[in-house]
Amino acid sequence: MIPVLVARAKSIKNVVENNMKDKIIIVDERDNEIDCKDRKTLPEECIYRVSALWIKNNKGEILLAKRALSKSHSPGKWGPAVAGTVDEGENYRVNILKEAKEEIGLENVDPRIGPKERVSGRYNYFVQWYLLTIDKPLSEFAINHKEVDEVKWFSKDELLGELEDNPDNFLRTMERWVELFC
Repeated sequence: MIPVLVARAKSIKNVVENNMKDKIIIVDERDNEIDCKDRKTLPEECIYRVSALWIKNNKGEILLAKRALSKSHSPGKWGPAVAGTVDEGENYRVNILKEAKEEIGLENVDPRIGPKERVSGRYNYFVQWYLLTIDKPLSEFAINHKEVDEVKWFSKDELLGELEDNPDNFLRTMERWVELFC
């Protein structure tokens, strides 16, 4: 009887967690929580939260991730190594640590908090940046291909050249982040 109850409890917990992941935190113009809404039916005017991780190594290279082609927002575009929408029940820090593990297999890290900015346009959100320096070869990242197509270390010069020559390969905000963090 006990194993059946444990299995039922785990099943209920999974259903609750999956339902929470469908809802994201909605905020006002000052980043105060005002609601949670289903991410699939989110009205364009809603402002939500995103956490992002800017990773560099001791050579000054920047780790970028190419978004999976199955992503609804900016598929196949290069962007920060890790980023995610803050789900109901999370804060920015909890989210970035979860996303780091989920997207590229990065665990047991302590990124420092960076700037928070408001992004407006087709998508409206606050992004809380976290910064991390880590020396790790690409082969040691565990890529979740549902989230990320590939990761690559870019030198600053290589990245600036790629942004100039092929801007459509990158998230529209990438040039801003390079200026801010490099």
